[in-house]
Amino acid sequence: MAQIQHSTISERAAQLIAARTPFVHATVVRAQQPTSVRPGDEAILLPDGTIEGFVGGQCAQNSVRKAALGALQAGESVLLRVLPDGDIHFPEAPGACVVVNPCLSGGSLEIFLTPQLPAPLIRVEGATPIAEALIQVCEVLGYDARRETDLADTSAVVIASHGGPEAEMIRAALDNGVGYIGLVASKVRGAAILDQLEVSDAERARVHTPVGLPIGAKTPAEIAVAIAAELVAALRRDGISRPVSEPPKQAPQQATDPVCGMTVTIAPDTEHLELGGVDYWFCCPGCRAAFASRSVGA
Repeated sequence: MAQIQHSTISERAAQLIAARTPFVHATVVRAQQPTSVRPGDEAILLPDGTIEGFVGGQCAQNSVRKAALGALQAGESVLLRVLPDGDIHFPEAPGACVVVNPCLSGGSLEIFLTPQLPAPLIRVEGATPIAEALIQVCEVLGYDARRETDLADTSAVVIASHGGPEAEMIRAALDNGVGYIGLVASKVRGAAILDQLEVSDAERARVHTPVGLPIGAKTPAEIAVAIAAELVAALRRDGISRPVSEPPKQAPQQATDPVCGMTVTIAPDTEHLELGGVDYWFCCPGCRAAFASRSVGA
């Protein structure tokens, strides 16, 4: 676990947000003695299981890591309570998670885990009033709206150029697996462009033209609101959050600690021992030392 100062946690978080890297911000909200942390201690947990900062000794790290990766996958914050073996006076509840860690020497921890996921990336094509208004509306919604993006990481593309290489952009977005593609055009012109591309039925379903919900919008700002409303529906209701062709990222592997029986998430700093060509993973140095001593004496 990397040790970094409290003052740099926010700087590191800003770097990850700018790089569109998902992470979990962990904050100790309660620590019962004997523990090695204090309320207010913080850490950042990355998708590969790396912990930057300090939210507990190595005996608690595995529990925190596992719960953080779960929060990252679910996209929901969770209050984690790590208890020593035998202490179960904390009921399960929505938004709360209890883990009994047999390796804790005593005390308990309460840690609030907040996943930070990249904002939906929206590519807006065109230098028109509608395009300008849409970028502004997307910013209000907390979306990352840009004129130039890598289509492989783009959630949606809206073409508001009123001409130009519209067909080429639609084809590129389809080929890159973008789940939502909007074209500002009349029904007749939009259909003609799609007919020109000879798209399949599945591809045609991903292209919205005329784009936007039918709310009677007239001005560029009103049209931008109609488009944004349709984007919200696609992202929240239909679950379009990333290119549909993007393969799922492999989660860190897990193993069972042969000493205490805990499920261990294999990360760069997880305790490890190789004996006889077999890899063993441990929740803490104590279990590793106990296993090594037992194996030598066997």
